[in-house]
Amino acid sequence: MSSLYTRSKEFTRNRKSQSDSPPSSPSPIAKTLRHERLSRLESAGTSPTTSDSYSDRASSRSSAYTRRENRLASLSSRTEEETNRDYKKLYEDALSENQKLKSKLQEAQLELADIKSKLEKAAQQKQEKTSDRSSMLEMEKRGKRALERRLSEMEEEMKVLTELKSDNQRLKDENGALIRVISKLSK
Repeated sequence: MSSLYTRSKEFTRNRKSQSDSPPSSPSPIAKTLRHERLSRLESAGTSPTTSDSYSDRASSRSSAYTRRENRLASLSSRTEEETNRDYKKLYEDALSENQKLKSKLQEAQLELADIKSKLEKAAQQKQEKTSDRSSMLEMEKRGKRALERRLSEMEEEMKVLTELKSDNQRLKDENGALIRVISKLSK
């Protein structure tokens, strides 16, 4: 019965679509329905113009319906097998794709970990260099301060030394003068 319902449903749809389309080009569904109707009538041994008894028509209709249902069932079972195969193939394809993606993800994670470790090493080296630089700068500053102090001390010593030289020269001159005075007095 369900096949009758779907057929009549398709037929009404077919009529609507025929009224929408130009009369010169019948739709493929209408051609199929017309062909099925003619093949059923021919297989029953009747022509559209001859009339059979009511029981003959009913039996031919029921046999045609059962044949049609058998045909539809075989088509649906084939379709189910094909879809099952398709689903299985799609599942296997998706599974293999997932495996490929997982391996790529693992490779990317390993590469990321490697890059992170390199980055950390570089950051540590930079920090060590900056700490080394800062300690070197500090040492240089200390050395510079020490040199400046030493320079100022040496300048002080130079001043003292020049004063001592001038004092020494003055004392030599005084000593020479006293020696001359003493020598004049002793004569």
